[in-house]
Amino acid sequence: MAVFDPDLQPSNDRGHLLTEQSNQRSSRLDQLDTLALVELFADEDRRPQEAVAAVAPALAQAVDGVAERLRAGGRLFYLGAGTSGRLGVLDAAECPPTFCSDPQQVQGVLAGGSAALLRSSEGLEDIEAAGRADLEERDFCSKDCLVGIAAGGTTPYVRGGLAFAKTIGALAIAMACVPTDQAPLPCDIDIRLLTGPELLTGSTRMKAGTATKLALNTLSTAVMVKLGKVYGNRMVDVAASNSKLVDRSLRILRDLAGVERERGLTLLEEAGGSVKLALLMAAGALSFDQANALLLEHDQQLRPALAACGAQLAEA
Repeated sequence: MAVFDPDLQPSNDRGHLLTEQSNQRSSRLDQLDTLALVELFADEDRRPQEAVAAVAPALAQAVDGVAERLRAGGRLFYLGAGTSGRLGVLDAAECPPTFCSDPQQVQGVLAGGSAALLRSSEGLEDIEAAGRADLEERDFCSKDCLVGIAAGGTTPYVRGGLAFAKTIGALAIAMACVPTDQAPLPCDIDIRLLTGPELLTGSTRMKAGTATKLALNTLSTAVMVKLGKVYGNRMVDVAASNSKLVDRSLRILRDLAGVERERGLTLLEEAGGSVKLALLMAAGALSFDQANALLLEHDQQLRPALAACGAQLAEA
């Protein structure tokens, strides 16, 4: 059972925040039969998609800003507490296996550290200086980007991190689920995912969390597309590091370069498991060294590297 700390006095009433308001559609939530309960949740879960679509211009601005800094050697950090922080950690953790990115390139910073992934440490979100301290510990600098995630927009931990990012000239992106006028945050790009009051009042792991996950999916994937990690709709920078990924890699080689599985296995071995290199070697009849040099010359972008050697891949 949670223990109440009488010393925790709220600085102000947060009842005006969109994420804290009561949803009239669920005023009888505890009286609904099971089917009606599930159908109500399913119907409300359309709101996160609408909320993400509504901020497409701000998300696009964030994608371009982050991609530009990552090309120049910067890094992307997600910073948050509770559910918001865990979603950032999840998105960061999925980048290396999906895009073969350096684990340091996209990082999730959670109030309370790794222990807070499994056991809530919500009180730590109240320490504004901790957001800055956690970033400083990771040598966060002006070349980097920060996405500060706070569903209700008032988390001191996130506010402190965003203020620090602004101070040193890093790219500061705020992501919240309340209007700016309810909870302004220091930032260069302001992304507001307005999903409305939760069916379970104040439980932002629900619609707010879903919208945040959708927005982070879009941000990181679009950034990696901009960085040349994708050809068509294939993740050509995937590393063939387990049986599932070897199979996927072989299918990519077959579909895009017409390479059958046996030859594909040989190419992957010669390419050190890199699908992008294997594709360039197959399409251009190049050695590993030739293909590698060509990719380096074209900033790891497969399409211009193919054009440079007069080769083509299928667009399937």
